[in-house]
Amino acid sequence: MVKARAHPDQLGFTFAEPVARSGAAGLAGLEAQICSTVGMILNSDSRPREIIAAEMSILLGDEVSPRMLDAYSSPARAEHKVPMSRFFALVLVTKRHDLLDPLMREIGAALLIGAEVKTARLGQIDREMQRLKEERQKVAMDAPLIRGGQFQ
Repeated sequence: MVKARAHPDQLGFTFAEPVARSGAAGLAGLEAQICSTVGMILNSDSRPREIIAAEMSILLGDEVSPRMLDAYSSPARAEHKVPMSRFFALVLVTKRHDLLDPLMREIGAALLIGAEVKTARLGQIDREMQRLKEERQKVAMDAPLIRGGQFQ
C-alpha cells in the first residue's frame, strides 16, 4: 500500500454542505472505507505500529496490539471491524483528523477540531446579529417617538 502523506495543516476543510447517504444500502461499503482509512492512517505515520498500539492502549485503558491494527486495516479480514472507540483513539494518537472528516460527511456531518468551534460560533453570532438588525429595521418603521418626542 502506498504511504499517505501526512498533512502538515491537517484539514483542508471544505464548506460544501455534507449530504448524508440515505435509503436502502446508503451506507454500504462504509466498513471498507473505514478499513482503508485505518490503512492510510497507519501508513502515513512514521512510528512503528507497536508504538501506536501502545499509545492507543494507554488512551483507552484497554489492550490494543499491532496485530489488531494490521487486522483492522486489512481488506481481506472483513470480520475484524474496528470499534469506533479504537478508530477515534487511532485518529487522536496519529493526529489524522483530516482522514476522519470524509467519513463524517458520509452521515451528513462535518468535523471541527478544538477551537475551530469558536469560528462556527462567530458565524452563528453574525447570523443572529443580522436577524436582529432586520427585526430592528421592521420595528423602527412603525415605532413612534415616545410621547411625541417631548421631554418633561
